[in-house]
Amino acid sequence: MSLKKLVIRCKKQELKAQEELYRLYSGRFFSLCLKYSGSYEEAQDLLQDGFVKIFTGIHQFKNKGSFEGWMTRIFINTAITKSKKQHLFLAITEDYPDEINVEYEEDLPDTDFLFEIIQELSPAYRHVFNMYVLDGLSHKEIAATLQISEGTSKSNLARARQKLKERIENHLHLLPAKNL
Repeated sequence: MSLKKLVIRCKKQELKAQEELYRLYSGRFFSLCLKYSGSYEEAQDLLQDGFVKIFTGIHQFKNKGSFEGWMTRIFINTAITKSKKQHLFLAITEDYPDEINVEYEEDLPDTDFLFEIIQELSPAYRHVFNMYVLDGLSHKEIAATLQISEGTSKSNLARARQKLKERIENHLHLLPAKNL
């Protein structure tokens, strides 16, 4: 069945169509939820909340643009809304550079480790880092989405990068020396 037909059936609140949509997209969106959450359990909650919002608000999708993009936005907004309710964003007034250069002569850790340390960031740092680095949003877009200043977005990104750099450096120093 095509996605367009599936969406039409979901708009009619057909349970089988909703199950099919969930089956098709739950893996992809669970990964996105993990990116924005602090734990596996929180990601599961976000996934559930996101699909509830999709199924209850699917009539708002007007077939303009990508349906997947529309769903992605719902999941990101759900995660951000949850973070705002927990008062996780603090206004930062300090000046931070847009970029922090990280250079390593050794091999970088594997992606599982990198994903793990991103998850360890505070929610405010993690959200800004994900939105800027992984989702490609500008500081202006991040500021508007999170309702923070561009300066706060920049400083949270700089602090996230600094914390990641420190964790990577600590990890690399703990690795056993390579045999030459």
